Amino acid sequence: MNTSTILLIGFVALVGLAMGFAIGRSQSDSPSFQNTGEALLVREVRTHFGAPNYHLMNHITLQMQDGTTQVDHILVSRFGVFVIETKCYNGWIFANAKHANWTQVLFQKKSQFQNPILQNFRHVRAVQELLDFLPADCVKSVVVFTGDAAFKTEVPSGVFNLAGFVEHIKVQSAELLSLNRVQFCVGRLETARLAISKETDVEHVENLRRRHGMSVGSIETLRTGDRKREPRP
Repeated sequence: MNTSTILLIGFVALVGLAMGFAIGRSQSDSPSFQNTGEALLVREVRTHFGAPNYHLMNHITLQMQDGTTQVDHILVSRFGVFVIETKCYNGWIFANAKHANWTQVLFQKKSQFQNPILQNFRHVRAVQELLDFLPADCVKSVVVFTGDAAFKTEVPSGVFNLAGFVEHIKVQSAELLSLNRVQFCVGRLETARLAISKETDVEHVENLRRRHGMSVGSIETLRTGDRKREPRP
């Protein structure tokens, strides 16, 4: 095999990788796979945090021993790997980091939803297991409320609105990962994630039903946290 042939094969391989990355990125950015809150967070991250120091991944479904787990966003950066759970809620929120459920009050109607901090624990664990070459504390949990909700209790640590989330990421200045390590983390996550498709979503919902015995409606609220946008009471 001569030098020209080798170079041509290498060029074709690089083009293929680039096209695969582009297709995967376009799928994860597709509105059909993002609820309102997730789309708002994507826009803010892209406005404030770019390559090469930051790499945002969206709608990541990972296989675990007892089923699958679906992560809204993973922000891989030189300053840590941020596992992000988004909630697009309005009204008043009553929260306690140790309670299994939190309460939303909207137009005098009370409803409960799963504590998103506890919900994100499984996501963080899945990422930690996959990136087992990193110290566990490099993988950080973040919960972001992207709607107009107002907390009527003390806001638990690690929970932010959109503006607070942006500031939180900006103040992370201690370098924990080299640029090469950032790229390696992204590569491993991209390789491990399940295909972004309706079939993957259906499989994930079935896993939730098997683990929790939940109704489809409850699963959808748990999975997306995207409730109808209404004025604040």
